[in-house]
Amino acid sequence: MNISIIDDEQEALALLDTFLSKQGHTVTTYSNPLTALSSIRESSDVILLDVIMPQMNGLDLLPKLLEKLPNAKIIIMTSQSTLDKVLNAHRSGAVFYVMKPFNSLQELESKIIEVSK
Repeated sequence: MNISIIDDEQEALALLDTFLSKQGHTVTTYSNPLTALSSIRESSDVILLDVIMPQMNGLDLLPKLLEKLPNAKIIIMTSQSTLDKVLNAHRSGAVFYVMKPFNSLQELESKIIEVSK
């Protein structure tokens, strides 16, 4: 599966890239949401998208990504969750919402596989 990860936190990118690559997925990482928007390819099956980033908020980026990649499944990741953010993410097209730090990377991978079906 082709997975793109957009997160300004280098540690999160490295952790997810290493884990998901070891599970056999093709992973592309972006630390800048604006670069991601201009570079991301249609081959992305699932996009893991952080909410709080300095260049552009993930919730603002979400509809732009779906416009460019209407078949991609987007999972929102954040360490600061409110019901409002969750509802906005779902209304904007996110298929799932996960909290950071992750309880289990295996659990995250199962959600990725589940939403890609």
